[in-house]
Amino acid sequence: MSTPQCKQCIHEALVELTTSPIDVQRLLGFVSHPDAGGQVLFVGSTRQTTKGQVATDSSCGQHSTVQCTHTQYLVYEAYQEMAEQKLHELAQQAQRQWPLHAVAISHRLGKVLPGEASIAIVVSSAHRHEAYVASRWLIDSIKQQVPIWKQEHYVDSAAQWIHPKELDASESSDAVFCGNRCEGSQ
Repeated sequence: MSTPQCKQCIHEALVELTTSPIDVQRLLGFVSHPDAGGQVLFVGSTRQTTKGQVATDSSCGQHSTVQCTHTQYLVYEAYQEMAEQKLHELAQQAQRQWPLHAVAISHRLGKVLPGEASIAIVVSSAHRHEAYVASRWLIDSIKQQVPIWKQEHYVDSAAQWIHPKELDASESSDAVFCGNRCEGSQ
């Protein structure tokens, strides 16, 4: 598989689904390359608070959370063979779109507590811009296309399966953050 933009890129990919904590240092070591001027690491973690009731904040016109639900833990399930295949396909697609040296993706399955990593994506490239863009594209694509399902278990209410949704303007890379927090959060 050759990429016209980067004839010397290695195009390696490490993809895994794991029930163990994600070893970020191992992933960084995998994508390390002497010609990689940029390594981007994205870690998606389980939040303790989840959006609840949403209202419009007149100060910036954006949505702000006014009430939150507290998460006890998440459970991730997957159609494992299909999920691994799709993760490999997305890694390869990223390597065709951008001049990357390597991609590493690790996604947790099973029970994940608040503060623990649910997913880690590491991308290396000769330049940081391509690594940032590829990393952002990978997390967005994984959330939309890979058959991994998340069930949130709340402290004060019943568990709920969370379905991926289409990205909206508030989740785009140029969204404005107003700085609003959940009621009662610090």
